[in-house]
Order: sequence, then structure tokens, then C-alpha cells
Amino acid sequence: MQHITETPTVKAPAERFTGDVHLNPIEAPSDPARLASALVRFTPGARTNWHSHAKGQVLYVTDGVGLVGTRDGNVVRITAGETVKCPPGEEHWHGATDTTLMAHIAIVVGDESGDGTTWLEPVTDEQYTAALAATGN
Repeated sequence: MQHITETPTVKAPAERFTGDVHLNPIEAPSDPARLASALVRFTPGARTNWHSHAKGQVLYVTDGVGLVGTRDGNVVRITAGETVKCPPGEEHWHGATDTTLMAHIAIVVGDESGDGTTWLEPVTDEQYTAALAATGN
């Protein structure tokens, strides 16, 4: 057993996120296990870039209100206690609404190269505004 009493909070890298986002790592993928997880906190308006995961991703919302969007324009509003499953290879983004913080635990099963995430371009302000409108925010 390993008892971890504290993990450092780090600012998420600007090349993968828009706005202020902070991460607390929970688990990093390492052989033989491939689980990666983190508590991710988004300030209002903050969001990930477009990205995909080789083996999919699970998001469990712990606090606040957020959005998850896909390339086909599907957007869901997420709140504390809800879970979203993103299938392998699906390009998507997630983040807070424009008025509310949002925190989630992000869980992925990594592949041979690490956590299996492919990072893409930022979500534009126009895409973000359209997502807010689509969910009534």
C-alpha cells in the first residue's frame, strides 16, 4: 500500500488549454498499469484544446458546471456527480462555463507511448460561444 497525503497543484500548460486551469495528478501511467488520472480545475471560460485519447476517457465532475463538446457539434452540460465517457479516438474538448468554475477527475488508460492523448488546436472563442448557446448558457 502507498498512502499519498498530498499532490502538488500545477498550472496546466498553455499550449493545451485556454484560460486558467490547474491540475493535481492522481496517477501516472507506468508498467504494468496504464491508468492516468488527475483532478482538473477550470476557471470560468477555461477549457482544453481539441484532443482525443487512444483508449477513450472518463470525466467525473466533482464541482461546478461545465461543457463537453465533440467535432460534430454535440455539446453536453455537465454538473457535479455526472460522468461523461468519451470513446477512443473521438476528438473533443471540455471546460467550465463562462460564469462558473468546474472541476473533474479525468481518467484515461494509456497506451505504449504514455497516456495516449493526442493534443490538437485550441477551441476558438466562436466554437466556445456556440457551445454555450447550444446548452442554454
